[in-house]
Amino acid sequence: MRIVAGLFFLIAVSCAQKPQTEIEEWQVQAENITIIRDDFGVPHIYGKTDADAVFGLLYAQCEDDFNRVEQNYIWATGRLAEVDGEDALYSDLRAKLFMTEEEAKANYKKSPEWLKSLCDAFADGINYYLHTHPEVKPKLLTRFEPWMPMYFSEGSIGGDIERISVRRLKAFYESGMQLPEMEDLQLKKKKEMAEPQGSNGIAISGKLTQSGNAMLLINPHTSFYFRGEVHVVSEEGLNAYGAVTWGQFFVYQGFNEKTGWMHTSTYTDVMDEFKETIVENDKNLFYQYGEELRPVETSKVILKFKEGEALKERTFPKHHTHHGPITHAVGGQWTASAMMWEPVKALEQSFIRTKQDGYKGFREMMDIRTNSSNNTVYADAEGNIAYFHGNFVPKRDTIFNYTLPVDGSNPKTDWQGLHTVDENILVLNPDNGWIQNCNSTPYTSALENSPKRGDYPKYMSRDQENFRGVHAIELLTDRSSYTLDSLIALAHDSYLPAFKALIPGLIKAYDENPIPELKEPLEIFRNWNFRTSKESVAMTLAHFYGTECYRQASRPEGLYAMQLMEYWGSVSSDSEKLALFQETVYRLKQDFGTWQMPWGEVNRYQRLNGDIRQLFDDSKPSIPIGFASGRWGALAAYGARYDNDTKKIYGTRGNSFVAAVEFGEKVKAKTILAGGQSGNPGSSHFDDQIKMYADVQWKDAAYYKEDVLKRAVKTYKPGE
Repeated sequence: MRIVAGLFFLIAVSCAQKPQTEIEEWQVQAENITIIRDDFGVPHIYGKTDADAVFGLLYAQCEDDFNRVEQNYIWATGRLAEVDGEDALYSDLRAKLFMTEEEAKANYKKSPEWLKSLCDAFADGINYYLHTHPEVKPKLLTRFEPWMPMYFSEGSIGGDIERISVRRLKAFYESGMQLPEMEDLQLKKKKEMAEPQGSNGIAISGKLTQSGNAMLLINPHTSFYFRGEVHVVSEEGLNAYGAVTWGQFFVYQGFNEKTGWMHTSTYTDVMDEFKETIVENDKNLFYQYGEELRPVETSKVILKFKEGEALKERTFPKHHTHHGPITHAVGGQWTASAMMWEPVKALEQSFIRTKQDGYKGFREMMDIRTNSSNNTVYADAEGNIAYFHGNFVPKRDTIFNYTLPVDGSNPKTDWQGLHTVDENILVLNPDNGWIQNCNSTPYTSALENSPKRGDYPKYMSRDQENFRGVHAIELLTDRSSYTLDSLIALAHDSYLPAFKALIPGLIKAYDENPIPELKEPLEIFRNWNFRTSKESVAMTLAHFYGTECYRQASRPEGLYAMQLMEYWGSVSSDSEKLALFQETVYRLKQDFGTWQMPWGEVNRYQRLNGDIRQLFDDSKPSIPIGFASGRWGALAAYGARYDNDTKKIYGTRGNSFVAAVEFGEKVKAKTILAGGQSGNPGSSHFDDQIKMYADVQWKDAAYYKEDVLKRAVKTYKPGE
């Protein structure tokens, strides 16, 4: 009897110790996690398992900016209209056309167990944050689920799905028609005028560095505050440092002790449009495919939208062919959009990438082939540097022009599997000792060691250069003895090659047709070295003149951005050049009372609150920034996508998180953020890095535990 009683006692104790509720389970897992905040607020998360590290990572992200974590999933899961109103319905429809909640749940269920555990930890980390912070009031998502990462699996800004035009989607689903030609042209011009998206990646071989170690410049150009800086570590081999898109559980651009990876937006053709021939038979829809008629897969989706304080609903049809969802019309034909949609594999690749310890493993990881919207610039401790142009590249019949919609009724236009990584454009350890990609052509990525255009199908890449690429090549050619500091200096070189293409033609036009009122501003240009600075009046004139060209200048068909600038600088008429410059001077006088405005007085940084879209105000404090738009060739890009009717320019995108990394026996890195780590205006880390950012004084990254502890300001477990 004593033995039996003892067994009952042990069972009772065991049951008492086992977590009985979800909250208790969170509390138990939190005990496996330590978060150390350093002197810049960067969270260093240590967990026993990868899942523990993910739990802590999401908890820390929510501490820094829950607003952005929630916003990304409201958008990704197709519920934006429930917060922003009816105007967001077609963004939501776009999301639901590519995946429903039921499909997201099914993808989660079929995931390997290790990935499921990370998805569980993602949801648990956020939900535990909300449980321990009842003062935080979500806009919509009061509970996060483990299937949600399936919607947001690749890490770039919206990924491929953002290339699907919401305006075209709306035109089709409201009227069955394509967007009116004039509106379509206005959209194209608006896109052309918008501050460019993109990034810079530069890898330097050890033979060009003072230390003999390879280096990597990680220089994404995103909207400011889109990614936080994190360091996440587990006892299962995870030790990754870099930028994480709010709400994701992997370091998207960054490094570990042995490898580093930087993504740039790709020109690889990874999305295609298929014009479908639709036939109605007995009230059922079919589409022609070769000699057969296939049924159009048709369903309905109910979307909610906010109107005042009420939630209303609209029902939309959804149509799919085997090519993809019907997203718009072209020439009166329904058109399906095809793109990579493998959320499980994409999540696997995004996380596995962070744990590689050399080129062999990294190259094998690339065989998953779901990093669809990006190129990858790579460096490692073995001394390798590499460049992968794209990763997901469908095989296609080259007799068809896939830059235009193709005939979906012809089976020969179908994708024919994927190219292998070896068939894609790849550069490995070129003899010149460096690789660069600035969203430009891969055929100049490594001087004479670059891939050759004729060796690849045309759809592999557009062969287009841009001024950032031109600038990078000029800086890298015949240069050596790099240090981290000299690489950072290179990344901030102030020369702007676009204005060398644009301004001399204007001076020549003036010399042949003098206009007295333009004499003084033209003299400023005559003595300018095409470099930007806070003090430069020429930079102000050049920026607004270049912008005026984009707004009003003639533009022949078929020219891309760099060719347009060259055209305006040489071929366009003298009268047009001078008229646009007169307009520039007039506008500056109207806005500021004088055209003699130093660039730093016009080009500013202002962060007033934690809102995702800042409400800028000329009457409130801001600081001068000497950097310029990437449009003009600035590697340290700094530009604006919106202005809220201000006269001054306030940066909204460009250099955001940036890192320079050196690999060797130990990894070393320097980093900087636009603003600071926290989205909370009350935090000391809201904008504590902006002066360093403006003055090009980057901070050392604390990677090794002993360095983290030396700089530790706060150490705690989630929930404390």
